[in-house]
Formats: sequence, structure tokens, C-alpha cells
Amino acid sequence: MNVREAVVSRRAIQWYDPNHKMPEETFTRLMEQALLAPTAFNIQNWRFVRVTDPGQRQAIRAAAWHQTQVTDASELLVLCFDTRAWARQPERDWRNAPREVKDFLLPAPAEYYRDKPRVERDEGMRSCGIVGMTIMLLAKEAGYDSCTMDGFDYAAVGKLIGLPSDHEVAFIIAIGKATGAPWPKPGQLPLGDVLVENRF
Repeated sequence: MNVREAVVSRRAIQWYDPNHKMPEETFTRLMEQALLAPTAFNIQNWRFVRVTDPGQRQAIRAAAWHQTQVTDASELLVLCFDTRAWARQPERDWRNAPREVKDFLLPAPAEYYRDKPRVERDEGMRSCGIVGMTIMLLAKEAGYDSCTMDGFDYAAVGKLIGLPSDHEVAFIIAIGKATGAPWPKPGQLPLGDVLVENRF
């Protein structure tokens, strides 16, 4: 499956075979490839909580309006972001870069993010959005369906996963083998309604 086919065929699926287990090597390969998704300043601020414990899945389902994909999907990922990733170890993010690149980029994140919580949060949401789409397209290529979720109690899920105080939850992705067809596509807006050239 090429990228175009994955984009066209990917749909948000809510019904999964609860007996299907994704092979561990498939999951590992998917996640290792997802780590190639870009982040600003290469801060790699996403964090992934893979929820495998059945009891924890049930608790998250209760906090997610009892949506069945939480417990039935082969994989459940809570996508989070570290708001302070830019300050942790920037030299690690650029360890393979030439010296002149390091000299330019290592101090840049601090200038951009320090004392700007809104910018930190916006960056985390952007990063999770990009890596989330990457995960879903890779899953589709591997023969799996997926669904993003934001219909849940964020505070409750954060508590269930032990979310650190300087992290935030972006959304959840369920991945598995579909047991039902998706609803018909509701209708995409024509390109002319959303594409603006140069200025509004």
C-alpha cells in the first residue's frame, strides 16, 4: 500500500475484534517508524502511554463514555506531550548534528519556549497531531484500522495513567482489526472552499 492508498482508505473505526492481538514485532516496528515524525527543534516532545492492562482499559472506558474501542482494540495509545521537553537535554536531540548546527540550534528552543506556556502547549498539540497521523497511516499500511478519540474525561485519564504535572494528554488512538464497516463518508468540502491562495 502506498501513501495515497493509505490516506484514501483510512477511516475512523470504532468496532474492533477484541480477540485479535497485534504481534509485538508489528507494534514495535510501527512505533519505531512513527518516531521519524517531525517536531520543532527536534524536541521529540510526544510521549506514548500504551495501555495493555485490562483493568486500566476498563477504567479508561468508563472515563470515555463507555466507548467500546477502548477495551476492544488491539492497541490503545494515550498520546501525551512533555511541555518541558525543550529544556530536558537539548544536546541529546542534536547529538549527531555538525558542530555549527549545534551551536545555532541548541540555544534556540529556550529562547522560543521559556516562560511561554501557551507556546509549549501549542507545540505539544502540533507534535501529537503529526505523530498521531503518522501512526494511523503506518497502521493502515500494516493492515490495521484506527480511531482517534478526544471524547473522554482528560483529568480522569491523566490520573489513571499517572500523568506528570508538566505533561498533558493530547488524545487517544485505538488500533485494531475492524469488525464492522465504517459509516459512509459524510462528505468532504470541495477544495475551492478551503484553499486560499496568498491571502483571504
